Amino acid sequence: MSAQLVFAVPSKGRLMEQTGDFLSQAGLVLRKVGDTRGYRGEIEGLGGIDVTYISASQIVAHLNAGSAHIGVTGEDLVHENISNADDRIVFLKKLDFGHADVVVAVPQCWLDVKTVSDLQAVAAAFRRTHGRSLRVATKYLNLTRRFFSANGLNDYRIVESLGATEGTPAACTAELIVDITSTGATLKANGLKVLEDGVILHSQANLVASKVAAWPAETKRARDAMLDRLWLAGQARF
Repeated sequence: MSAQLVFAVPSKGRLMEQTGDFLSQAGLVLRKVGDTRGYRGEIEGLGGIDVTYISASQIVAHLNAGSAHIGVTGEDLVHENISNADDRIVFLKKLDFGHADVVVAVPQCWLDVKTVSDLQAVAAAFRRTHGRSLRVATKYLNLTRRFFSANGLNDYRIVESLGATEGTPAACTAELIVDITSTGATLKANGLKVLEDGVILHSQANLVASKVAAWPAETKRARDAMLDRLWLAGQARF
């Protein structure tokens, strides 16, 4: 089995650029290996590390499975996809980019609905009128269930959304949504508002390590060499 440390970084978009900038500020310069459109890389001048470029959601899956040792991904994806996150991964550092909130948003025309407790009253009235539960469009199935359960809201049905979640109330495929937002502008443009107590999670990009990956001595040395550049070696207790 290879003792190379597998470092998973975002493969596209702003998150990939910001990850590269963050690392380069610490002297860790990423470089593609082979085709520049490929998905393998290395850190210049630092051996023992295989860089793999994959999506942020795949990074979470690889960390959870132990097939990647360290990765850069969002807190929202970690908490959505790993129910026992404390047992599987360790957050090493918040990176101060990729900021976004996972929120509960309802139509702006629901003037009397400002909090989750107001939503409970709406759910009861909706069932009396329509004979069914409120539909909640989201890709955050687990975060939504945990949040609503903690707040005593049980009469709802999740409609899984893989894109354009904010458009589902206008399309009459859901009554409200749970989605991620950075500025709230897209929600507002689609006639939605965030409940006053409807922020489920403040998320940002994090440097995350797997507790369940194999950590032989050589891999730990590569880890410590990288984290030394980031002034994080003291947190490498896994």
